Amino acid sequence: MRVSDVLASKGSDAVYTITPDSTVRELLDVLAELNVGALIVSDDGKAMLGIVSERDIVRKLRTVENARDMTVAEIMTTDVQLCAPEDSFGGLMTIMTEHRVRHIPVIDDGAIVGVVSIGDAVKYRMEQLEFERDQLNNYVAGG
Repeated sequence: MRVSDVLASKGSDAVYTITPDSTVRELLDVLAELNVGALIVSDDGKAMLGIVSERDIVRKLRTVENARDMTVAEIMTTDVQLCAPEDSFGGLMTIMTEHRVRHIPVIDDGAIVGVVSIGDAVKYRMEQLEFERDQLNNYVAGG
């Protein structure tokens, strides 16, 4: 099982981005509109400057007055955990667990090809377990 398998199971290769000079108010609108928990921060929609997540909002803005007027650049995470399509699923889960992150950009030849969330990973694993269960049941039923 590879990261590429998780991306394929998502059914979408969309990578949602926001510019670093966008306001937190705009960030909240985009997160809500897209129903996602994180966005890649990019000037041009291709090169990644960082990532901004719901956790960044909670952790960095809870004591700030007028937080909605701050910029994404002021709260984004720049030390981003990354993976590649050929990386193992187990390795991906280890990164998420050890670094306590819920979203990991997938990079291939320097380009962002996707973002895997913890929800994507759990859904993929559940599908794999169901497939394995069905295969075992078919084997047992077939004698």
